[in-house]
Amino acid sequence: MHKPQATKSAASNSKKMRFLVIALIVAMVAVIGGGTVMGLMMGDSSDAETSAAAAAPAPAAAQNREWTGTLEFNGAEMNVRLFGDKAPQAVASFLHLAEKDFFAGTKCHRLTTGGFDILQCGDPTGTGTGGPGYEFGPIENAPTDNVYPRGTLAMARTSDPNSNGSQFFIVYGDTSIGRDAAGGYTVFGEITGGLDAVEKVAGQGTSDGGQDGPPAAPAVLGAARFQ
Repeated sequence: MHKPQATKSAASNSKKMRFLVIALIVAMVAVIGGGTVMGLMMGDSSDAETSAAAAAPAPAAAQNREWTGTLEFNGAEMNVRLFGDKAPQAVASFLHLAEKDFFAGTKCHRLTTGGFDILQCGDPTGTGTGGPGYEFGPIENAPTDNVYPRGTLAMARTSDPNSNGSQFFIVYGDTSIGRDAAGGYTVFGEITGGLDAVEKVAGQGTSDGGQDGPPAAPAVLGAARFQ
């Protein structure tokens, strides 16, 4: 089973939660059914005072249906389907932020490679420490087999199942993610076309040449529109 990798704790006198983003991939931690599962921790949390200042949009805004639309990435349009029927809280939040152009101009700040194929986006600061000013949960629509297929859109979080915010990850190659104590990760949609734009960025690797770090190539979100 998945064992989260350790991260450096925030100083005890600080109220700022440190984001547990895609952990440094250094070792295989489990083999299930012949498939390799790598250690992973993701995060999207904000300062407790900030997250208390606003409430997440109500799940009813997702209208218990699928939504289709586009998300711009490096100037190209990706076709997207959102699962408002399976992950209503996450979709309601994503639609709310998209309508506000929250994502436009934000940089995807973390890339993993080498078979653990994820690009993490949605942080307005581009540092892994930003969010929308609110958090929500619980985890919705997490895969029971821990496999996140190519094209998956899923929410990033800390070890708290109620710490979803604006950060999400794009899976550009089938990836197994072991569960932590909180469970899996909310799958709220999928990219149905245009994923090659992300694959192009992934092909250029990280800025330091490692398997986990900022992408070497620009990775910038634009407008998101849904109906």
